[in-house]
Amino acid sequence: MRFLIVTIFVVSLSLTVFGDKQYPTKYDGLDVDKILSNDRILTSYIKCIMGEGSCTTEGRELKKILPDALSTGCSKCNDKQKVTAQKVIEHLSKNRQDDWKKLTNKFDPKGEYQKKFDQLAQEEKAKETLAAAAAASS
Repeated sequence: MRFLIVTIFVVSLSLTVFGDKQYPTKYDGLDVDKILSNDRILTSYIKCIMGEGSCTTEGRELKKILPDALSTGCSKCNDKQKVTAQKVIEHLSKNRQDDWKKLTNKFDPKGEYQKKFDQLAQEEKAKETLAAAAAASS
């Protein structure tokens, strides 16, 4: 279920063309913490994705490419996008549980993408652990 939200924010941060090998980095510098801490903006993104409200340009692109991002297990995401996505998932699953449930019911009702996300999350945590160990030994 977490994979859905990861994908949503990674895609909203990085618009793509389906044939590309990686999502563009155009929005990698976006302040995701600012979005997550602003209920009005976050709600706007969620309503757009759910088809319940108007969309920004980024939101419209997100709605177009979300199926690709879900089906590929975020394989086109760079490392920064994966970390950002993890942050978004944790925030929504802990702090916006009703929205989280609506999103997962719509985009992953059978939990098909959950396994892909779980693997992605494990890979990211392993990278963070290795980086911390390397920094500590320096």
